[in-house]
Amino acid sequence: MGQALHGSATTTEAIRRAIQARQESVRAAAKRYGVSPTTVQKWRGRETSVDARM
Repeated sequence: MGQALHGSATTTEAIRRAIQARQESVRAAAKRYGVSPTTVQKWRGRETSVDARM
């Protein structure tokens, strides 16, 4: 069974884990995963890769 995403979601849990684990620059990670640098910084600042419940 796949992961359900809301309409505005741009990342999956797997992508969020990768963003948190990789040691590349914010800009490089944003380009690699097709998200904004702000999104990369947000996920790197969190302790978990699980998205908040809506």
